[in-house]
Amino acid sequence: MRKAINTQHIEGRIYQHNLAIKTVQNQKSENFGKEFISGNLEIATDENGLNVLPVHFTYVTETTKKGGRNNTFTALKKIIDEGKSWVTSGKDEATKVSVDGVAMALNDFYTQDNTLVSAKTNEGGFVSLVSDLKDNESDRNTFIADIVITNVINIEADEERGIKDGYLSVKGAIFNFRNDVLPFDFVVKNPAGISYFESLGVSPNNPVYTKIWGNVVCSTIVIPRTEETAFGEAIVTNSTRTTKEWVITQAARTPYEFGEEERKDLTTAMQNREVYLADVKKRSDEYRANKAAAPQASIAKSDVSSFVTNSVTNGTFNF
Repeated sequence: MRKAINTQHIEGRIYQHNLAIKTVQNQKSENFGKEFISGNLEIATDENGLNVLPVHFTYVTETTKKGGRNNTFTALKKIIDEGKSWVTSGKDEATKVSVDGVAMALNDFYTQDNTLVSAKTNEGGFVSLVSDLKDNESDRNTFIADIVITNVINIEADEERGIKDGYLSVKGAIFNFRNDVLPFDFVVKNPAGISYFESLGVSPNNPVYTKIWGNVVCSTIVIPRTEETAFGEAIVTNSTRTTKEWVITQAARTPYEFGEEERKDLTTAMQNREVYLADVKKRSDEYRANKAAAPQASIAKSDVSSFVTNSVTNGTFNF
């Protein structure tokens, strides 16, 4: 498949962070003892501090692979040493930052009951300290991605579930820089956009490969709960839930070609993801077994590959 687009631009005030300078501890690594920065940088992209997006940095070194100065390391170190956050210093004093090249990603893990959780994350990017922010808040938080759409689902309004307005759920897969497949779902709220995606006739057997633009929107949903009592007035309580939605605002006029070659490439990518998830499961099982100090059988990694690649067939894509 073509080299897929997956990038975000995030700018705003530092809300809080847990960035830290660490050193490589693996004595067998050629980078043993070298410093790097890792942690989360949470950025408030709006003026009310409600749309807060965390950007995760796994391993940022002082120099690039070519030996030059890494400007992102310099910026992150300055944030650690001198930066001010909204939480500790207030909105007006908070350091302003801009991060480009952020990638949409998934943090995959298994819960205690062996349920797979694939949490959406924002990974890495090129950090700059800035003095001014874009006037339009929606311009401070944008994404562009290539997506293979496999399903669209109309979600109706439901007050009991905290869904005030109906929307369209667009499901499919995006890709990281290695072209690994990442099952992802997006939201469409624009009526014209809903009509467009519904008109595509998308299904797992008839996917559509296209380019989308949008914004990440955080919101707090208040869900009322009424409990009748034996006498007197009913008791009304509210529960709150914070949501984060990747909202599509535009799509390419003409989708990409998705022929037999692309189908084969996507099938291979799906098989590779199954291998990866099986290994995540294996390591999770081993961790729990070691923690409990009890032996636990697990599938060897060499066996994992042959097992899962036979479970994904060409033609139907279920994300």
